[in-house]
Amino acid sequence: MQHIIDRFISYVTIDTESDPNSTTTPSSQKQWDLANKLVEELKTIGLQDVSIDDKAYIMATLPSNVEHEVPTIGFISHFDTSPDFSGANVKPQVISNYDGGDIVLNADKNIVLSPKYFKDLLQYKGQTLITTDGTTLLGADDKAGITEIVSAMEYLIQHPEIKHGKIRIGFTPDEEIGRGAHHFDVEKFGADWAYTMDGSQVGELEYENFNAAGAKITFKGKSVHPGYAKGKMINSMLIANEFINALPKGETPEETRGYEGFFHVHHLNGSIEETVVELIIRDHNKKKFEKRKALITKITQKINKKFAKQYGEDIAIAEVNDQYYNMKEKVLPVKHIVDIAEKAMKELGIKPLIKPIRGGTDGSQLSYKGLPCPNIFAGGHNFHGKYEYVPVESIQKAIDVIVKIAELTAIQ
Repeated sequence: MQHIIDRFISYVTIDTESDPNSTTTPSSQKQWDLANKLVEELKTIGLQDVSIDDKAYIMATLPSNVEHEVPTIGFISHFDTSPDFSGANVKPQVISNYDGGDIVLNADKNIVLSPKYFKDLLQYKGQTLITTDGTTLLGADDKAGITEIVSAMEYLIQHPEIKHGKIRIGFTPDEEIGRGAHHFDVEKFGADWAYTMDGSQVGELEYENFNAAGAKITFKGKSVHPGYAKGKMINSMLIANEFINALPKGETPEETRGYEGFFHVHHLNGSIEETVVELIIRDHNKKKFEKRKALITKITQKINKKFAKQYGEDIAIAEVNDQYYNMKEKVLPVKHIVDIAEKAMKELGIKPLIKPIRGGTDGSQLSYKGLPCPNIFAGGHNFHGKYEYVPVESIQKAIDVIVKIAELTAIQ
């Protein structure tokens, strides 16, 4: 267990926050710090064909140790952390034998990780938790996944009696800003299928995710002295508010779950002359997804019609761009790859939690690039914020699942 803790902490204490405003890959220079460390570590534990390209995509091979033909499988994780919360100067805290009570993350700032609010904590009473110090995220998303893959490969190398086929591993930058698979060379990777180790709690096994789009609506206004504005001023902020109010009620992230889609307004910046609203559109169902995108256009057109005479041209301009699609369409034809992961969990006494991802994953884009790629739990909770934590026992269980999948694939 201490070896796992040390490895994980060595990763999370390296700042790898990605930058959505950057046009480079990786989006932040500091991602190279962990990428280069990983390359050396993979060589040290004995993997072969270790490579890193000019965009920091890492690949390596564990050769087959069986004589018969076995499918080549892959395991993939990302090493960047979310720009939603600071990933600099991460100071992990190790809580041994968690007693089920409140965990004071930061006494000075009165930041407490409490099971009264985060009820999942109670599942891990008696276990060893790694938390933040309340000032940063932890980075278990997805450095727990990297820890699991590296540790599983190391274990297989040290235990040649466990039979397995050829295994490819891949580590990617910029997943948190939706670019993790953009430059992933599926042909070079050369796997028949793969698994991302990027889920949350123990048992999660996912092969469905949202269809996703982003929308940016720019509203134009006319600024006139407020004392003489009657019939002349057009306040773009109020028009933007009208647009937001026209979105369906109750279809926001905080009011939906399961297969329910949503509209999520995440940025609003404006003045009288111009206001920009940014939102994301999500739905598992492709038809509903298309209807949601069409509704953005419909609302925008209605606003333009309303102000056509007064403004003289379109007052609202909408840009809607698809981001990724539901991987279910690509995974179902090869459903046996999900079945293998499910069987692995059951043989290890882990209850599979098969459910749709309410988000995206590198696996979605990779599936559409020709590499079917379901998602498996990495063990962490409360990603992208100061309350993030991961039980060490969950990391160990994920390592066991990787090893068991490799073993089962070799005997199929």
